[in-house]
Amino acid sequence: MRLTNKYHLPQTIVNVLERPNYTKGKAHLSVTELLQPPQLVQLRKKYWDDLEEDVSDKVWAIFGTAIHSILEQGKDENHIIEQRLHETLEGWNISGAIDLQRVDKDGVVVSDYKTTGAWAVMNEKIDWEQQLNIYAWLVERVKKIPVKKIEIVAIIRDWSRRDAQNKEGYPEAPIKVIDINLWPYEVREDFIRSRIGLHSNANLASEIGEDYAPCTPAECWEKPTSFAIKKTGNKRATNVCLTIEDAEAKKAELGKGYEIEVRPGERTRCNEFCQVRDVCKQFQDYLKEEV
Repeated sequence: MRLTNKYHLPQTIVNVLERPNYTKGKAHLSVTELLQPPQLVQLRKKYWDDLEEDVSDKVWAIFGTAIHSILEQGKDENHIIEQRLHETLEGWNISGAIDLQRVDKDGVVVSDYKTTGAWAVMNEKIDWEQQLNIYAWLVERVKKIPVKKIEIVAIIRDWSRRDAQNKEGYPEAPIKVIDINLWPYEVREDFIRSRIGLHSNANLASEIGEDYAPCTPAECWEKPTSFAIKKTGNKRATNVCLTIEDAEAKKAELGKGYEIEVRPGERTRCNEFCQVRDVCKQFQDYLKEEV
C-alpha cells in the first residue's frame, strides 16, 4: 500500500507510518482480520500494492500506539503486557495481541485499550464484545487458565466537560472502563469456527476466480433511507419513518403545516473507512444504483 500526504503533514509523522512495527507472525488471520468482512480481507490482499491511503487518515492510529506505549509504564508484577497468542482451529492459525492480562489467583482479567470517540462509548459496539471474547478464548485455550472478566479501557479523544455535565449517558471522565459480556467457552469457539468458515469460503472463491460473498448491510454500516416529518420551517423532525407510505400517513394525521424531508441512506464504512472501496465491485454497483 502506498501512503500519500495530501495535506503536507510533517515528515516525522510520515516516517512513523512508513516504518510500522506491527506483525501478526505466521498467523493466517489476526483477530482483527477474523472479524472483518471476508471480501474486504481478500480484496486488500489481492490489490495491496495498488491501494493508497493518506497519512491524515492514520493519525489517530499513531495516537493509539503512543497511548499503549505510555500505559506500559504502569505495569504491575501481575500484569502481562502486549502478549501475542497463537492457536490453530480448523487448520487456521489465529493470533491476537492482548493489551493487558491481569493475572489474579482466581483467574485473568483481559483488558483492551481503545482510543475512541464518545459516541462509541455511549453506544453498544458488538465488535468490541466479539474481539474481547476471542482474546478470552485464546487465553484459556493456549494458557489453560480461566478468564474471569473482560473489559475495554476507553480513552475518549473528543471528551467534553460541558457534555459530561449536560448530556445524559455521556462519559463522566475522559477515560472509562467498560465491562464486556463474557460468553461461555463453547459459544466463543463456535463463533470463531463460524468466522473461519466465512473466510475459508472467500479464500476458495479467490483461488478459483469466483466472486466473493458480498458484505452484509451490517458490515457496510448501512443506514437506510428515512423520511422525516417536520413542521414547515423547523430543522428538527417530529417523526422519522422508514417508508414513504408511513411518512405520508403520518403527515396526513398531523394536518397542515408539515413537510416530508427525504434523508438518503448511506454505507458509512464503504464511503468513509474502507480501504478497498475503489476496487470493490459491490460498492461500485451500489454507487451506480445511487446515481
